[in-house]
Amino acid sequence: MPVSTALRSFFAAFNPFASPTSRSHPSGKTPSFKERFTALQNLPRFFRLIWQTSKWLTLASVTLRLFRAALPASALYVGKLIIDEVVRLVQHQTQDASHLWEFIALEFALALASDLLSRGVSLADSLLGDLFANRTSIELMQHAATMDLEMFEDSEFYDKLEKARRQTTSRINLMSQALMQGQDLISMVLLAAGLIYFAPWLMLLLLVTVIPGFIGEANFNARSYSLMNSWTPKRRELDYLRFIGASDETAKEVKIFGLSDFLTDRYKTLSDEYYRENRTLAIKRASWGVTLAAVASTGYYAAYVYIILQTVRGAISLGDLTFLAGSFRSLRSSLETVLSRFAGIAEGAVYLRDLFEFFEIKPVITSPQKPLPFPHPIREGFVFENVGFKYANSERWALRNLSFTLQAGEKLALVGENGAGKTTLVKLLGRLYEPTEGRILLDGCDLRDYDVAELRSETGVIFQDFVRYQMTAGTNIAVGRIEEQTNKPRIEHSAAQSLADSVVDGLPQGYEQMIGRRFAGGTELSGGQWQKMALARAYMRDAQVLILDEPTAALDARAEYEIFQRFAELTQGKTAVLISHRFSTVRMADRILVLDGGTLAEIGSHEELLEQGERYAELFRLQAKGYM
Repeated sequence: MPVSTALRSFFAAFNPFASPTSRSHPSGKTPSFKERFTALQNLPRFFRLIWQTSKWLTLASVTLRLFRAALPASALYVGKLIIDEVVRLVQHQTQDASHLWEFIALEFALALASDLLSRGVSLADSLLGDLFANRTSIELMQHAATMDLEMFEDSEFYDKLEKARRQTTSRINLMSQALMQGQDLISMVLLAAGLIYFAPWLMLLLLVTVIPGFIGEANFNARSYSLMNSWTPKRRELDYLRFIGASDETAKEVKIFGLSDFLTDRYKTLSDEYYRENRTLAIKRASWGVTLAAVASTGYYAAYVYIILQTVRGAISLGDLTFLAGSFRSLRSSLETVLSRFAGIAEGAVYLRDLFEFFEIKPVITSPQKPLPFPHPIREGFVFENVGFKYANSERWALRNLSFTLQAGEKLALVGENGAGKTTLVKLLGRLYEPTEGRILLDGCDLRDYDVAELRSETGVIFQDFVRYQMTAGTNIAVGRIEEQTNKPRIEHSAAQSLADSVVDGLPQGYEQMIGRRFAGGTELSGGQWQKMALARAYMRDAQVLILDEPTAALDARAEYEIFQRFAELTQGKTAVLISHRFSTVRMADRILVLDGGTLAEIGSHEELLEQGERYAELFRLQAKGYM
């Protein structure tokens, strides 16, 4: 195929309208040549991270590769010397083969050195890769922990997180590719020196026959990136389907509702769709690869024939033939590899951008440069001034025109139907969300003026959808104040206060028992037992502000009664917010705030709200009828 045709094919791959798979870039287009070339600017930052990971291993990898770079030309030249020496011995019929054995010994030493250096490079890269994956995974987790909660509720953010997560384990191959590129370039310079001295036009022939293969490889690398990038959301769906289709957490409902066929059919539909797209691309890549490889082979054999003719005419020796033919073959192979690898490095640099772009995402909720000291104790409490909140990409207000006071030491219950905004309110209180409008004051100062970490440290929250950590029972309680994870008396006291001690006593290994079925030896708990473990975290937290979101939803009547016998002790001297649908629980609060459609409908004590006979009284009577 003419080079001009190959070039047209190559640049057509960068046309955003070239194929259906081209609309996969975040901007809606396949990355252009300029974008991929620009992505190479990520490499210096990438290598700085590698250098910071381990200076000694990085130096070892680079140094060993420098020595390896000289081996191909050295081995070919020693081979030339051996052949020329053998020819000389035959022609002169001499028995003095001392030089021959020296050359053979040298070639043997080079072979041993090649194997030793190769294994050394592999070892250094392997160790460096493990360290780099560990380092970037930790940094990814730490950075993700700084992100706003609202970001985790955005599918686009999740796509970015998923892309970044993949780079923590796969990008070390990019380091090996880039370093190998430098090694091969040095080898090529040494190999090319002999060819240029013998026949400079052979280098031109080499370039003309190899470049089409590079163009084809770059073309299909671009399409491969497009396909992978466009499938990021669907791959997440495939992972999700694979999880819920075979998980202890979903097994009951999958069986009882007969969901297996539905899930497997959906998985099969998506996976087959991806297979068909990938198969089409793979077939085209293989077909073009055969054609372009034939072009390269034709160039090699044209050069090979020329070198043989020169040897037959006596212009060069048999050793020179071996050296030049070997140099041309190695140079062709190296040039193909370098050009192909360059496309891979450019592609890798584009993927690497996913990692760096994630690290460049900054949270909206941050601490001021000079935060106010958090009050110890809280003296006045919280004041909501015309607070409104609207979720991203939503036109509906979750909360609007909300104004009330939560006094220090007060126990406030939140009541309202599902979707009224109760959980959103408590998340605003802990600065998990930022008000869209209005402000929240703490002791007369805007909540934004305090350090976020200190505010959350003084806030204990147990959500209804609390996490069931697949860890030991002791750790499950200690997460309430994880810095106290070695304080066993505090853990045991917290368990006793929440009645979780009875759960732990029934475990074979007590507080060291792994709970959950994810890992070997784990013991699953019932919903009520898990709830007691979660409540123990609230006692473990021992914070000034305590938020309980449906804290007894999974408990039986007796356990609920026992829990609330301790409720006064748990909240003594604390500001508490309680969300519950059970009015037997709600009436224990000092005041009750009723939300309706995201706005404040009523606020007052249980008796006051019953006397008013409005929304709260209506809900109370509806629930009371259920017990008649």
